[in-house]
Amino acid sequence: MEVILLERIERLGQMGDVVVVKDGFARNFLLPKNKALRANKENLEFFEKEKINLEAKNLKLKTEAEAISEKIIVNNYIIIRQASDTGQLYGSVNSGDIREKLQEEGFLIEKNQVVLDKPIKEIGHHDIRVKLHPEVTSNISIYISRSHEEAESLIKGEVTNTEAVKEEIVNLEEIFEEGAIPESVTEEEASLNENVNDEETSEEKIVDLETNENLSEEEVKDKSET
Repeated sequence: MEVILLERIERLGQMGDVVVVKDGFARNFLLPKNKALRANKENLEFFEKEKINLEAKNLKLKTEAEAISEKIIVNNYIIIRQASDTGQLYGSVNSGDIREKLQEEGFLIEKNQVVLDKPIKEIGHHDIRVKLHPEVTSNISIYISRSHEEAESLIKGEVTNTEAVKEEIVNLEEIFEEGAIPESVTEEEASLNENVNDEETSEEKIVDLETNENLSEEEVKDKSET
């Protein structure tokens, strides 16, 4: 379908450009969102008449977006999530979560304005693009962490993303005394310990089935000879 763009569309064209797009893209996005008109004689004449007003409206919206951009890029945005020792989130952070965080901070942003190629699945610092206007895009800093203290360390540069992932493991190791078996011991190690204990028990305690008393090695030898 051939359409007239009423505003700049990234990777498509500028306001007033006549471009050819897929029918579905035009019907589902460009036309209902008033971002374009069908390219016919009537609409071309309408655009020429309204061009000055459209440009003035666009300039006003762009100026407002630039003002918001100056404020939105100043802050660091912290999102607290549970994560494993390796830093993998129990779930993920998507564009909707980021929009909610920005709204909490007083910025009325739509979900589709948050540019996120794929959900975030690990803790650390993430640069995210927010499209405030077709001609104004801001980069904001999102810090995904297990606690506010961890986020503050990331913000201050006291730890890197990688170090933050390892931090919880290190802290756990500091809890245990030297030689103690941590809770994270593997099943194989635990099983190995149980087998060793069983062997030691069998060597130390041999019971006379008749008297139900513990026997010494010499007593066991005498019984075997008789």
